[in-house]
Amino acid sequence: MKDPFLHAAIDEAKNGLAENGIPIGSVLVIDGAIVGRGYNRRAQKGSPVLHAEMDCLENAGRLRASDYRRSTLYTTLSPCDMCSGAILLYQIPRVVIGENRTFRGPEDYLRSRGVILDVVGDEVCIRLMQDFIARHPALWNEDIGVL
Repeated sequence: MKDPFLHAAIDEAKNGLAENGIPIGSVLVIDGAIVGRGYNRRAQKGSPVLHAEMDCLENAGRLRASDYRRSTLYTTLSPCDMCSGAILLYQIPRVVIGENRTFRGPEDYLRSRGVILDVVGDEVCIRLMQDFIARHPALWNEDIGVL
C-alpha cells in the first residue's frame, strides 16, 4: 500500500495539473498529521517562487522551530535549489521524494547537511512528470530555470 502522505502529495500534484499547472505536490507532516499542503502554482499565480514545497510551507503557516525539526516533508519531485534552501533554513530533518528521474535537485548537498532523503521512485510521480514535460516542455524549462 502506498504511503498515505506520499499519496496526499500526489493528490496535490494532480490539483496543480487540473489547473493547467505543473504537477508537483507536497505535504508537511508533523507527529503523523498533515499540517500543510501545496502544489506548484507558478503558472497559475504568475509567481517566481511558488514551487510545491514553498506553497506547502506557506500554507502550513508560521510554525515553531521545534515543529519543523520534527517534521517530514513529502514531495513528488526532487526539491530544487530554492526549495532545498527552505528545507535547510527550517531544519526539516527528513524529506520523502516521490521521484528524481525527471529532475534531480541538490540531493547530495542536502545529505551532506544531515537531511535524510528517502527517494521512492514512485511510478505515478514519474508518469505525471514525464507526460507533463512531453506536453509542455517550455513551461517545464521555465520552471527549472532553463529558459
